Amino acid sequence: MSYLFKVFLPKNALLIGTILISISIPAVFAQQMKWSQFDTPSLGKVAAIGSYANGCLAGAKALPLIGEGYQVIRTERHRYYGHPQLVAFITNFAKQTQAAGMNDILIGDISMARGGNFESGHSSHQVGLDADIWFRQAEQTLTRDARETPQKLDLVDKSAFNVNQDWQAHHGTMIRLAAESSEVARIFVNPAIKQQLCNMDWQDDSWLTKVRPWWGHSLHMHVRLACPENDALCQNQKAPPTGTGCDELDWWRKQILASNEASKQSKYKSKSKQKSKPKSKTVKVKPEQCQTLYQAE
Repeated sequence: MSYLFKVFLPKNALLIGTILISISIPAVFAQQMKWSQFDTPSLGKVAAIGSYANGCLAGAKALPLIGEGYQVIRTERHRYYGHPQLVAFITNFAKQTQAAGMNDILIGDISMARGGNFESGHSSHQVGLDADIWFRQAEQTLTRDARETPQKLDLVDKSAFNVNQDWQAHHGTMIRLAAESSEVARIFVNPAIKQQLCNMDWQDDSWLTKVRPWWGHSLHMHVRLACPENDALCQNQKAPPTGTGCDELDWWRKQILASNEASKQSKYKSKSKQKSKPKSKTVKVKPEQCQTLYQAE
């Protein structure tokens, strides 16, 4: 959408009259949006608006910081808001893992009070349907310091395409329990973790199709719910390919090992070599409803 504005020139200007300037308001507005400024959800109807990586969230619900079988970490980021359906999923999932004999699961980033872009970290988590669930668990209630700067548990051997000695059977169980939920559309994990799951014996491995390999994700699994049926403005991702996806991992193995080798080689390059300029990012224009939500009280 464009708008026309009149700009009046000084009397001594060579041109007399007015100039009409067309400005694309959405693009300018998108650049200035700072979604982290909101510390309360919007009032009214609940709605996940837009796509997982370009949207916002109306009527969000805060996940209680401590609940049965879970604890929220890094709370000072204020990224513990979600679509009520996701909040319900997390609380139910925590009860499942607790019943399976696990310690408290640790909940990382979900979304901000009105969704939108994080200023650091993920490009997704914008509509309240994504949640990071850490692989490290807690035997007892964390102290404030432990909660805000939690100890990490990396399950991947970075020098090879394998999990490391910290991998435990319950990690596979927690991924399976989440993937078996009908609400879950995808779970992102490190490709080496997906390989480990493919190597394990399962009575029914059909849930593996939802477990998608992706860069990083060695500290946590990224759970993504499908758009709720009544959220007409929410945009689902295309469904994953049929099958377990285990046959895709050879490509990932080559990519990961090549990346590791490139990292080693880069250490030997001259530090004086001029770095290339970072590429400019394309500004995504959010749905019109997000602009309205952003300006609402």
